[in-house]
Amino acid sequence: MLLQTWRWYGPEDTVSLQDIKQVGAKGIVTALHQIPHGEVWTVEEIQGRKDQIESAGLKWDVVESVNVHEDIKTRSGHYKNYLEKYNRTLRNLAACGIHTVCYNFMPVLDWTRTQLDYQVEDGSKALRFDWTDLAAFDLFILKRKEAAQEYNEETKQKANNRFLSMNEGQKDVLTENILMGVPGEKSVTLDDLSKSIETYKHIGREGLRENILYFLESIMDTCEENNIRMTIHPDDPPIPILGLPRIVSSLEDLTYLMKGVDKKPNGICYCTGSLGAGKQNDLVEILKAVGERVYFVHLRNVTKEPDNSFYEANHLEGDVDMYGVMKELVHIQQKRKEPIPFRPDHGHQMLDDLNKKTNPGYSAIGRLRGLAELRGLELGITKGT
Repeated sequence: MLLQTWRWYGPEDTVSLQDIKQVGAKGIVTALHQIPHGEVWTVEEIQGRKDQIESAGLKWDVVESVNVHEDIKTRSGHYKNYLEKYNRTLRNLAACGIHTVCYNFMPVLDWTRTQLDYQVEDGSKALRFDWTDLAAFDLFILKRKEAAQEYNEETKQKANNRFLSMNEGQKDVLTENILMGVPGEKSVTLDDLSKSIETYKHIGREGLRENILYFLESIMDTCEENNIRMTIHPDDPPIPILGLPRIVSSLEDLTYLMKGVDKKPNGICYCTGSLGAGKQNDLVEILKAVGERVYFVHLRNVTKEPDNSFYEANHLEGDVDMYGVMKELVHIQQKRKEPIPFRPDHGHQMLDDLNKKTNPGYSAIGRLRGLAELRGLELGITKGT
C-alpha cells in the first residue's frame, strides 16, 4: 500500500499533529518554513522538529520543501555559496534520517492562484486560477511591458472590463493572492516580481533549463552519498504566466530532466493537480513514462475551462482520471519494497472549517474527505488485482 501522509506547516498550523493522527495519516510532510530561503538547516533545528513530530506518534517522511534560492535559479550573484548551503542542508537531513526532499524550480512565485475562496455548487470553497483575472493583474496592476502582446484581443477586452468593475479592495485582494507565498514564508512584492521578470526575460526557457541541470549536477554527489531522493514539483499552473518561463510542465519537460541528469536520486513529485491543469497532459501516460522516478505523490483534481482557467475540484471529481492514476500507482508500488508517500493535496474549505482561519487549500475537513476517498480507491483497486 502507498504511504498516507499529510502536509503540516509546523507549530503555527491550524491543523495540529493530534488532528492529523485522527485523520488516519501515518507520515508528515513538512519543512522549516521559518528559515529564510537559501540558509542552512542545522541538525539541531531539523532534529527538534523531528522530535516534535515523533512525540505525537507520527514520522517525518518527506521534506516539502527545501527551497532553491533565486540566485541558483538564475545562476547569478552568490549562487555557488547557496549551492554549498543547499548541500549542507541535504547532509543534515540525511543525518537525521530524512531522505525524501521535494523542491521546485518555478521562477519567483511558488504557485499562483487568483482566488482563494471560490464557492462551488455545494457551498464549499476552493482555490481558483482565473485567466481573465490574471490578465487584468498583468496588464493593469503589474503593467508589464510585454503583456499586451501576449494575450489575444478577446482576453484583453475581458481583462479591461474585469479591472474596471473592481473596487480598490478587490484589486488589493487579487494582488495579494497572486503574490502570496507558502504559509509561514515571505510573500513577493510587486517590485520584486517586476525585477525578476526582467531577469528571467534574459535567461529564457532554455537558460532556465540549463540552470536546473547545473543545480542537479551540483547536488547529485551529496544525494548519492546520503541516499537522498530529490523530487521536483511541477509548475503550478503548468503554463507560462507573467512572462516567466516554465520548464516542468509536461512529459517532455520531465523526460528532459530525467535524461539530462540520469541518476537515481533525480526524481519527481508527481502532482496530479499541477500537471492536470495542463491541456496537453495525459496524466496516466505521464505516470507510466516516468513512474520509475516518482518518489512522492500529490493527489488532487482540477476542473479546467477553455481559456486556461481552472478550479480545484473534489479529489474523485474533475478532469483528472484519478482511477487511472491510482491504478498505475498501485502497479508501481507492487514492484517496490518501500511504500511511496502520497498526500491528499489541497481540499475544499467546508463544514466547520468555513468559519475558521485556515491556510489556503490546507483546511482539515476537505483533505480528510480526500484522504478517505483516495484510501478507499486504492484499497478497491488493490483487492481487485
